[in-house]
Amino acid sequence: MKKIVPEYAFSEAQLHTIAKLAGETGLTEQITRILYARGVDTAQKIRRFMQPSKKNFLSPFLMRGMREAVDMITTARDEGRTVAVFGDYDADGVCAAAIMYHALRDFGIDAHVYIPERADGYGLSIEAVDRIFEECNPELFITVDCGISCAKEAQYIYELGSDVIVTDHHELPETLPDCVIVNPKLDDDYPYDNLCGAGVAFKLACALIGEEAYRYLDFATLATVADSVPLLGENRDIVTEGLKLFNEHLRPCFSMLIGKTYEGITAQTLAFNVAPRVNAAGRMGNAYAAFRLFIAEREAEIYELATQLCLYNTERQKCCDELYLSAKQKLLEKGAYGKVIMLSDESWNAGFIGIVAARIAEEYNRPTLLFVHYGDMLKGSARSIDSVNIFTALKNCSDLIEEFGGHAQAAGINLRADKFDDLERALNAEISDSYEQKQFEQSLPVCERITGSVSEKFARELAAMEPYGVGHRRPLFSVEAGACDVKFLKPYTPHLSIKTDCIDLTYFSGAKHLKILESDVWKEFVFEIVLSKFKGKEYVKCYVRDFVYDGRTGRKAAEGIFANAVSRAYAQPVGVDVQELSMSETKALIRQKRAECAYGLCMIASDRRTLQFYEDELADCNCDLFYPTSRNLSNALIVSPAMDADLSGFRDFIFLDTPSDFNIAALEGRQVFVNREICGYKMFEELHVERERLLEIFAAIRREFHLLVGDTAEKLTYACDGLGFDRKEFMFALNVFEELGLVAFENGRLTVYRGVKAELTDSKIYKKVCLLQQG
Repeated sequence: MKKIVPEYAFSEAQLHTIAKLAGETGLTEQITRILYARGVDTAQKIRRFMQPSKKNFLSPFLMRGMREAVDMITTARDEGRTVAVFGDYDADGVCAAAIMYHALRDFGIDAHVYIPERADGYGLSIEAVDRIFEECNPELFITVDCGISCAKEAQYIYELGSDVIVTDHHELPETLPDCVIVNPKLDDDYPYDNLCGAGVAFKLACALIGEEAYRYLDFATLATVADSVPLLGENRDIVTEGLKLFNEHLRPCFSMLIGKTYEGITAQTLAFNVAPRVNAAGRMGNAYAAFRLFIAEREAEIYELATQLCLYNTERQKCCDELYLSAKQKLLEKGAYGKVIMLSDESWNAGFIGIVAARIAEEYNRPTLLFVHYGDMLKGSARSIDSVNIFTALKNCSDLIEEFGGHAQAAGINLRADKFDDLERALNAEISDSYEQKQFEQSLPVCERITGSVSEKFARELAAMEPYGVGHRRPLFSVEAGACDVKFLKPYTPHLSIKTDCIDLTYFSGAKHLKILESDVWKEFVFEIVLSKFKGKEYVKCYVRDFVYDGRTGRKAAEGIFANAVSRAYAQPVGVDVQELSMSETKALIRQKRAECAYGLCMIASDRRTLQFYEDELADCNCDLFYPTSRNLSNALIVSPAMDADLSGFRDFIFLDTPSDFNIAALEGRQVFVNREICGYKMFEELHVERERLLEIFAAIRREFHLLVGDTAEKLTYACDGLGFDRKEFMFALNVFEELGLVAFENGRLTVYRGVKAELTDSKIYKKVCLLQQG
């Protein structure tokens, strides 16, 4: 079940303060409310937030270990020592290594840079250190975006004769390396601790070469966006300044990666276009290619490497899709009924499991851990949801884990294969004890409900709040609606234009929800507001991101339910194992299953009238029509499921009434519990099936067909009011006539064929209704 939740609520005193701040800053009260709710709650903070700049950069020397690092690097330069830089295989690590390479070169040091591959594992290893010492025998060893959890390896490097500087941004372990450490999470005077690895490397570059380091802000910006750190505080300043470089002085390596001209490169461009290509190099086992691209100077080499990364990304997408399908099949067989999802496979590629884990976590709204087998060990990636700190959960189960590291939303794990089941049970227990069920409900955070038109000033102020990203999501708004005027943007596309009473919306790929959108059920659209530019003019656009609705409302929805029941008559018959129950047994089973688990139960009603018998049991359940609105397998109530409704992941099926059929493909071979005391097909029992009545309707259609406009029997039904027939009766008749070849729908209109001979008993739906009426 999806739900809309307000991002904020204010007291009268707070609203008074907000109004005052809006007056002081010149912003609309709507924007000021959003900022205030996000902690930007003084005029000074608002001005700083709305004007991010390099002027706000913090002194790198506020960071603990920074002066010692600069002194050590200066000594290495002055004495001609060999310097090695050790990075990481993801976009953050590669960008951090690129920043350090360029800054050290500007400082007078030609560093040897090493980028490990995913197969080597995350962070330093004794094997990697040995290889580096064999190749260049460094006297100063600098890590970027890693090393904070490598106390043993840092000591080993020192024993081999090299000084060590660890620059990192990850969570601090209990035992820190005994060396110079630069990490904003240390207890020091640096007031911001959410820099990414490349952000820390950038601060070290600033300490070494001053403002000359600003030329590398594009690398820091890409890494900040790619590593999903909050776009607040100094990160907001870094990304704002870095985007200026991307738009005004685009580096050739990025120009080749982006591949086409954008009206403006945004944080979203980097997140969805550039970062995946950089990360693809590491996922395909050649992370060093990304680093080479970032330091290449010859155009031919830049073109070759950028092309290689683009090809890697195409292959990565294909591999991720295959792994996702494999994981989904395993999940279908195993079931997804706990608070955590854990899967493993020998054939999966460790480079892709993080991406797929994130996709499954988002789909099921639960932390997800995917593992690859390496002998008796498992290498895994964990991805979580906003409400669950997976790092803390893993820490509290660390006695079962060989090694792990990461942060609140993502982690890497090494696990003995024989501990897999133990860890799954322990994580389920830990997360169940630490979080309430409501924290696993799919929610749509909305700033405000819109009740009128959207002004250009408001849209401009929203644009001025860029860049958006983690920790500072693009504000979403909602609007309530009943029946809407819905049109396709263009013929043969799935994109819709929706007109409500107060605003117009655009819903990309919304056609799959057309039946609900056109109905008069109460619905609430969640959308974002964008200031779009086209041929020098600005337009306020509202793009739908999702919607919720109440399937219990709407008069026309009853006709849609009837139409769906009719369409199921033509579906392939489905074999099910029917277990009949009484009313009291059905209610008891519902209570039992809901109490046992929040997932896996699908409750089905053929007609909304059935729900009145279950007010106590289902009062708190959202009512879906035709299809489940949530994909996370939370216990669902669906009225009149469509024949192609995806119910495959559900474990238990309870029919609240006796349906006219079970023709839902996903039910094939499944056990279903059915309440034998309530008839779910009374809608058919009320129909007139006499030949004379159907002839009367057909005669009216032949007489008035030129007035009947619609491309389906359901849509045409709304034009029958003037003909004096009940809508359901008229819809039933049209389906019979269409099945018998007496009418057809062509080019949005009804065509009536004259002289066709047909028998009513040749119609499936006619025979079905007659049989149902006979009992």
